[in-house]
Amino acid sequence: MADPEIAALRELLAQRPRPPAIADRRAGFDAFAKVFPTASDIEVEPVSANGVPAEWTSAPGADPTRAILYLHGGGYVIGSLDSHRHVASEIARDTGGRTLALHYRLSPEHPFPAPVEDAVAGYRYLLAQGIPPGKIAIAGDSAGGGLVVAALVAIREAGLEQPACGWAISPWIDMEGIGGTMTSKAAEDPMVQKEPLLEMASLYLNNADPRSPLAAPLYADLRGIAPLFIQVGAAETLLDDSIRLSGVAGAANVPVTMEVWPEMVHVWHLFHPKLSAGRRAIAAGAKFVQNAMQA
Repeated sequence: MADPEIAALRELLAQRPRPPAIADRRAGFDAFAKVFPTASDIEVEPVSANGVPAEWTSAPGADPTRAILYLHGGGYVIGSLDSHRHVASEIARDTGGRTLALHYRLSPEHPFPAPVEDAVAGYRYLLAQGIPPGKIAIAGDSAGGGLVVAALVAIREAGLEQPACGWAISPWIDMEGIGGTMTSKAAEDPMVQKEPLLEMASLYLNNADPRSPLAAPLYADLRGIAPLFIQVGAAETLLDDSIRLSGVAGAANVPVTMEVWPEMVHVWHLFHPKLSAGRRAIAAGAKFVQNAMQA
């Protein structure tokens, strides 16, 4: 049965302008998120995570020994703490812990590998707070979903213990846009199209190899990284990114759980106040995190 809330969401998304200037796009993304305010009972605490601007969000009764490091989406060019606070805070609520959202450096001012470095810095910050690796999860959406995987690889290469798990929401892991659904799902996807995606990839890479493993985790050696939970919508041009990531991770003996949600658009979790499937998807990811932390 068709989801009746999707048509209304698509109408809302169709009204979003896409200005050419990056500063305007950043402001527009943050302004669009204000349509979905953070719940009134959420506590927000700004911090510096080893020099990276960040903030803790938590609901009443949060367990301070559990942490989710959250990496926002936006193609490594846009996105902020403001744009994703309403998602990060509900992840905190559903996991029963706290979320540390990072405002990692953005391109073109700070291209690859700056976001990877910042993600590892954020993880080190959590460890320095005395939180055991087994009580930490790393989650993120879109570019932040790809960054989840890159961070896990970088954490391994740094000789640090892996967190309990990684949760990748609609992850972007291919800087060349060569997945088949980039074309076959183009007419269905109201959010991600190949030309703007490649533009963001160019700004992020800054002439680096588009198959650099920490930029495009599709090409990374994933052996030994934490278990992965992948969620993707069936209406996404990036559907093949998730499918290929699942295959590469599974072939590297990484435990992988992937969910493909019928009719859902890119990072539908962002729209959870108006989309019940977004609410359910957050709950499903939180349940995976809770189980991983108990393992």
